Amino acid sequence: MFFNSVPFLLFFPAVFVVDLLLQRRNATARKGFLLLASWFFYAQWDYRFLFLIWVSTVVDWLVGNAIHRNSGKRARNALLWVSLAVNLGLLGTFKYYDFFIESANLLLESLGLNGNLPVLRLILPVGISFYTFQTLSYTIEIWRGTLKPARSALDFALFVGFFPQLVAGPIVRASEFLPQVERNPRASRADLSLGVYEILSGLFKKVVIADLIGGDLANGFYGDPTRFGFLGAMAGIYGFAFQLFGDFAGYSQIAVGCGRILGFQLPQNFFNPYMARSNVEVWRRWHVTLITWMRDYIYIPLGGSRSGEARTYRNILITNLFSGVWHGAGINFVIWGLVNGLTICWSRWWMIVKSRRGVVERDDAWTVWKQRFLFFHVFLIPMPIFRTPDLATLGEVGRALVRWGPDAGVTDPGEIPRRGVLLLILAFAMTVASEYRGKSIRRVWCSLRPEVQGAFAVCLFGLFALVSAERVPFVYFQF
Repeated sequence: MFFNSVPFLLFFPAVFVVDLLLQRRNATARKGFLLLASWFFYAQWDYRFLFLIWVSTVVDWLVGNAIHRNSGKRARNALLWVSLAVNLGLLGTFKYYDFFIESANLLLESLGLNGNLPVLRLILPVGISFYTFQTLSYTIEIWRGTLKPARSALDFALFVGFFPQLVAGPIVRASEFLPQVERNPRASRADLSLGVYEILSGLFKKVVIADLIGGDLANGFYGDPTRFGFLGAMAGIYGFAFQLFGDFAGYSQIAVGCGRILGFQLPQNFFNPYMARSNVEVWRRWHVTLITWMRDYIYIPLGGSRSGEARTYRNILITNLFSGVWHGAGINFVIWGLVNGLTICWSRWWMIVKSRRGVVERDDAWTVWKQRFLFFHVFLIPMPIFRTPDLATLGEVGRALVRWGPDAGVTDPGEIPRRGVLLLILAFAMTVASEYRGKSIRRVWCSLRPEVQGAFAVCLFGLFALVSAERVPFVYFQF
């Protein structure tokens, strides 16, 4: 069930009405209803994979309680390894098994041996990377002693399966969500207003920005880079950058908005990353819940920045390599993670050099926009690696970027889809407006009368139906 679909447009209001009736009557019944609704929502993709969510829920509920009851270090460590083995075992089997087996077969064949190890061709369960990280953070925090187990199995199951963020984030920590479940939250008038705003804003990013830019610019270029020259290639690369942002940031906003309408505060996942002034700052604004998860459970345990610059760069590279592998099982994701790590290391090194030279950071408009332009394009460098399915296509992308002349394919600006270019300009304008006037825009929205907000929402839904000929899946469903 997609957020940008008619079934969800019927599903969510029904859930909201029943939830509203149960809020004041029976907190336990309310939690049970939300849990069943969440499992129903997930089952619309493939009901068979509900079993995996149930396994993770049961295992981490039992392991978390057992860790909390045990004071012995050896027992606690053994229990943590049970959680890690089950969760990462399921994730590894469904997401990475075929990749490693196929790589092993290629290696064996290159050595003249029989590379005939069996490949399973398993379907990737939607959202498995997201809810796996949520349940792992729960057991790890209990093991560290910074979190107590959930009060009930129902509370914990709702934490794992809460439908707005179940399949593509944001990644929610137990310390953020469980206290809300325990106090049975209710949405205020402001929550309802802001929730509708987040949903409409997210749908606009997805349906109008991401899907149309993707169809006009990115998909055409990456589908056959040999037809394009430099201008067409840059349009495709810019297009995919805003397609990816609009798609994923849009999903996150819709999830936050749905949660807010139901009374739950989910963490924001994007903070205008294309307005960052350094490549370090970009990753403080992009997919924030994943970046902070990897910081807390990979980067800092490796030593963080506490053991000298050389080890800090090593830890950055390892963390970003893990991020690349998390996104997908393919050599392109490995390279993408390493390149991101290198750009972050370079940005960190350059900031250290400027600090040692006593360079004072200026904040005039020219300097700010110059830095944004530079680091946006540094951020774009790995994007083709992320988007292309194989290294051969990536090579064609590189050749398109240096292709000039009358025989170079799509090089004339007139051949680039005009609608896609106009939407790129609109997406950039929205990004700037959100950076400088985001809070003001929200205040104006909240000051409107409910009937005005409703009329505005109806008009926008009509626009979504008009421009969206088909329901395009969200990009991050594949991760």
